[in-house]
Amino acid sequence: MNIRSFQGITPTLGNKTFVDPSAVVLGDVIIGDDTSIWPLVVIRGDMHKIRIGHSCSIQDGSILHITHAGPYNPEGFPLIIGDHVTVGHQAMLHGCTIGDRVLVGMGATIMDGAVVESDVVIGAGSLVPPGKILASGFLYVGRPAKQVRALSEAEMNYFTYTAGNYVKLKDKHLQEEWAG
Repeated sequence: MNIRSFQGITPTLGNKTFVDPSAVVLGDVIIGDDTSIWPLVVIRGDMHKIRIGHSCSIQDGSILHITHAGPYNPEGFPLIIGDHVTVGHQAMLHGCTIGDRVLVGMGATIMDGAVVESDVVIGAGSLVPPGKILASGFLYVGRPAKQVRALSEAEMNYFTYTAGNYVKLKDKHLQEEWAG
């Protein structure tokens, strides 16, 4: 089974959430309505909580994990993702906070304690180091990620467009499951 309890805590899925059969979701995870979890994604809330908002798309091969509480980090870091967030293929989000309307490019890595404010684009392959804060309204690229320029109005409107597009695709996948 790809949706698994851990230490008595079972993931909670919102209304019309799609989780591909090859994905793994385990532990203290809450996923919002209309969110899609695509093939080979791992969402592991085994030592802290993971919260994913509504109308998000977590794409193929992404890894979502937390930072456990311990002697070097007494509180740990949960993974918190806002609404209308698109996480590109093979991204890694680890114990960070992502605001609303964010596009995380393919292969990007966002590390422990980093905060990505709302309305941000993180370019493919970028690395957001531990504790870094990415301010709202900008494109960030590089390893480490650096602010490149302000987002245009068209780019700002793209966040809800692309999130809506994945909601429609997710609905088609759910219809296939129900028909089969």
